[in-house]
Amino acid sequence: MRDPALDVDVRCRLVSGRRRFDLDARFACTRDCTVVFGPSGSGKSLTLQAIGGLVRPDSGHVRLRGRTLFDAARGVDVPVRARRVGYVFQDYALFPHLSVERNVAFPRMRWWQRAVPVAARERVDEMLDVFELAPMRDALPSQLSGGQRQRVALARALLGAPDLLLLDEPFSALDPLLRHRLRDDLLRFRARFEVPMLLITHDPDDVAALADEVVVFREGRVVQQADAQTLFADVASGPQIRRTVQRVLAQSVGAAIDAPGAPPAAGPARVVPLRGPR
Repeated sequence: MRDPALDVDVRCRLVSGRRRFDLDARFACTRDCTVVFGPSGSGKSLTLQAIGGLVRPDSGHVRLRGRTLFDAARGVDVPVRARRVGYVFQDYALFPHLSVERNVAFPRMRWWQRAVPVAARERVDEMLDVFELAPMRDALPSQLSGGQRQRVALARALLGAPDLLLLDEPFSALDPLLRHRLRDDLLRFRARFEVPMLLITHDPDDVAALADEVVVFREGRVVQQADAQTLFADVASGPQIRRTVQRVLAQSVGAAIDAPGAPPAAGPARVVPLRGPR
């Protein structure tokens, strides 16, 4: 078995009034694309935030390619900028007042800079070309389509050549036809940049198209982790695949699966403010 590229063992308790949520997530990723699946409110996004450094767990550790990003017992908590982890948020989290070019360049800019630094110009131009964004480099996010906004978010996340790419339901805001195309685009970009992915989804089609391995969450815990080929051994191809994938995952979760595109149920959340250049 390959050594895990990502080793996660974190515990975190969130309290809001009388509500309490306990996360106890333990899994290791050895494949190129790991898909995290489970009902809304099961701790998937909170786990990604802990890996990316946006939430500090109460205990446990996060290790990536032999580097310790977080270890509560040893007092290690690597800052977000130093983790070498790319993050694509569910709503893409683009800065509405910044152009496409400046959104992509954001990881290499300081809040007071109004132009892309000279040292980052070549890399930014490369990313704009790869993601077919060069013709719209001066456009604002409000002037882009959903697919274009997603490509901006991906280009920004991959700008610094991260060791891991985190994606929180990247297709949830897109129509079904566009989802199919962008799944193919995501696989192509992953192969080009040779970066492992950890992706959250509610959609069995995403699991069928993208997953090398699947981690299933329920009520703050990992209830199953399996190689996708093993988990879906009875799936070949064709129109039966979605129903079969949904059935297998529903059995794993032991709860109703949200329909793709449905708004997530209300659950615990922590807002992380993002400050960009003015």
